[in-house]
Amino acid sequence: MARIKPMALIESMSKKLCMHSDVYFRTNSQTGVTYTGKLCNPSTKEPTENQTKAKTRFAKVAAAVRTILAGTGEQVAKLKAEYKAQNKIGTLFGYAMHKLNGNYDANGDLISD
Repeated sequence: MARIKPMALIESMSKKLCMHSDVYFRTNSQTGVTYTGKLCNPSTKEPTENQTKAKTRFAKVAAAVRTILAGTGEQVAKLKAEYKAQNKIGTLFGYAMHKLNGNYDANGDLISD
């Protein structure tokens, strides 16, 4: 991704301009830096079985992380404290995915708390 100095119109944009566009924008909420990228040569092949499994597993883990973050338990408070203590991952959801991803098996089922 390239760094850009955005026009005032796209300063707070993220994702695509329209559904036909292949240029993506993203603004880092912590630093305010806007990044842009272009999708070049997208694959036209059908996804492999392993790619489909990975996509399904990711969806299951992401749903589980959203459920955990929606709660008010001790695990959420611990995650928030750990997230604030680090500066590598920019969002709480991203940090939770990184931290909790190892607790799920290949099917996306929780191994242990």
